[in-house]
Amino acid sequence: MNIVSFFAGAGGLDLGFQKAGFNVVWANEYDKEIWETYEKNHKSTVLDRRSIVDIKSIEVPDCDGIIGGPPCQSWSEAGTLRGVNDSRGQLFFDFIRIIADKQPKFFLAENVSGMLLPTHKDALANIKKLFEECGYNLTFGLVNASDFGVPQDRKRVFFVGYRKDLGIAFEFPKPTTPNEKITLEKAIGDLKETVVARKNGIGQNGAVCKISNHEYMLGDFSPIFMSRNRVRGWNEVSFTIQAGARHIPIHPQAPKMTFIEQNKREFVKGQEQLYRRLSVRECARIQTFPDSFIFYYNNISAGYKMIGNAVPVRLSRAIAEKIKRDLESLNLSSIKTNGYAKETKPIINGSKVKEKMLEIVNS
Repeated sequence: MNIVSFFAGAGGLDLGFQKAGFNVVWANEYDKEIWETYEKNHKSTVLDRRSIVDIKSIEVPDCDGIIGGPPCQSWSEAGTLRGVNDSRGQLFFDFIRIIADKQPKFFLAENVSGMLLPTHKDALANIKKLFEECGYNLTFGLVNASDFGVPQDRKRVFFVGYRKDLGIAFEFPKPTTPNEKITLEKAIGDLKETVVARKNGIGQNGAVCKISNHEYMLGDFSPIFMSRNRVRGWNEVSFTIQAGARHIPIHPQAPKMTFIEQNKREFVKGQEQLYRRLSVRECARIQTFPDSFIFYYNNISAGYKMIGNAVPVRLSRAIAEKIKRDLESLNLSSIKTNGYAKETKPIINGSKVKEKMLEIVNS
């Protein structure tokens, strides 16, 4: 089954779907710092480099499914919390616009748990309604990646829709590791001999990483970094891998940070040398990218960004496999790839989605 991907990033979501047996024929990514990484790791996929705003629905290849993770900064608890009042939040509607026009059998959209905050209640309700009016049975839920073999606490929301003429609704797969989490020891315990990165991505004093991307950034942490513990032990799962290099968790070799007072912690005195950031490769392992997946960047912060913004490959695969089983249970030969049966004609098309977006933003 052929699918297309929007806001593809480095392609964690895409790789999970590929491992589940889908063919990612076309992908869209606007960030030029990511293009080389995507193209060298997804050689059979055509990469479109434009903003989704400039892409007409007719230019998107016919496909069985559309997947993507619209930008999350405006929905994030650590971000602006502006939601659809932010231009990045509005890109969600362009994603819906193309789904409305293309009418693939299914779609999947991933975003941060911050969408569930009360401040976004009305916007979230409108997004759900638009998906349904586009002609889909929508399933919406919060998933923790650690329940699916990912060595990380990472809660994300997923929208999954099946076209109404299929007559089915998606149900999230049962957790594969609900009780036995994959620990940091299992995930990165074998990674040794990391190096300090310079801005050009090569190790300090020209040292080359023996394992690709196994280098880490020095420098200051985020102003809020010292407000709480940032160290998880070897027998625990990682904190969420974020996109900002200054927010990357500390390697588990370090002791837990010392509590001073509310919103203030410090490194254990005399052991400060143990407090280094996780390397780019360690973050990639925690996001369940294989070591064969190489990240290309001129500045290491771009490496952290690509990985932190990705959907963990193992989580993506678990959800993709469930979608594939659902679709294979149907008589797909009698179902159109794109389009819909007359009795399930959607209420709105892509142009109406844009109109509704403007109404919501201006209300």
